[in-house]
Amino acid sequence: MHHKSGPSTRRARHRGRSEDIARRAGPRGTEQIRQHICTEAARIMAEEGVTDFHAAKRKAANRLNQSETRYLPSNHEVDTALNAYLQLFHADRVSAALVELRRLAVEAMRFLASYEPRLVGAVLSGNVTPFSEIQLHLNAYTPEEIAFLLQEHHIPCEESSRRIRFGGERYEVHPTFRFLVDTTVVELIVFTPEGGREAPLSPVDGKPMHRANLREVEMLLSSSRPSNPVA
Repeated sequence: MHHKSGPSTRRARHRGRSEDIARRAGPRGTEQIRQHICTEAARIMAEEGVTDFHAAKRKAANRLNQSETRYLPSNHEVDTALNAYLQLFHADRVSAALVELRRLAVEAMRFLASYEPRLVGAVLSGNVTPFSEIQLHLNAYTPEEIAFLLQEHHIPCEESSRRIRFGGERYEVHPTFRFLVDTTVVELIVFTPEGGREAPLSPVDGKPMHRANLREVEMLLSSSRPSNPVA
């Protein structure tokens, strides 16, 4: 009795052949697969709204009929490829979008000035896509302070939490508030005043996050080179 193989079976066979070819080709073949996955992951993040590096890499590997756990590039490699992709295909759009996102960030930071807001993520680094969100770190004694402020100004929001990594492989869960400004999502991540002194680790390179205060973001906005991140 003959059984037809389904798409998943065919993908697995093709993936096995690809990995066998990579092994025979040695380091050069492995590096080529990594580069293909890296380029496709960057394209997925730029064009399809995937903002999580690991999800983008797994999706890219699957599309290229490769293992979702082997030959994966680092987040930093994908971020570099994303920057190159955006500059090659969307340079004008990125420049205009970055100015607008940083303008909105400045407005939000002025509104939240008493909570020492600091800008992080893509809007700071400059690697913005049509799906980029404004991420701000706030210092507050309790998350209820932020909830009350938003409620007082009739700003509908979604309350959640985010698991954040610090040095020494330490993870903490922090409250978050998400709301819309026009069509842009603003995410507020709440730290205690004491806890906010330590920068979390960046998902891009594993180093302490770059964080910019209001004055620094205002300087970025007024600069003739808005794509330059604060170091």
